[in-house]
Amino acid sequence: MTPTRFATTPEPPYYAVIFANQRTDGDHGYAAMADRMVALAAEQPGFLGVESTRDELGFGITVSYWASEAAIAQWKAQAEHLQAQALGHRQWYAHFELRVARVERAYGRQGKPA
Repeated sequence: MTPTRFATTPEPPYYAVIFANQRTDGDHGYAAMADRMVALAAEQPGFLGVESTRDELGFGITVSYWASEAAIAQWKAQAEHLQAQALGHRQWYAHFELRVARVERAYGRQGKPA
């Protein structure tokens, strides 16, 4: 069975942090830092999960899910995450947009259509 790339989230409400970005050329340590940030986020109180994808032209979207706005604020201020943000501003992202949303409803479907 293929592992899921979908986050497992609780019943709403909860929060989504949507990070859309355009990468610069070259890795420059980005992949290792991205993996570290996912692992570090998973250790934070209030972290619920993450979903992420990137296309061949370097455009990516990462959505992280959080239990509260306070949990998001703590993650934003986490020391190692602050260092990663600074590197992102300096060398990894040509453009990015960050949006925070409260999830009021959520539903989905698993499996193949009949």
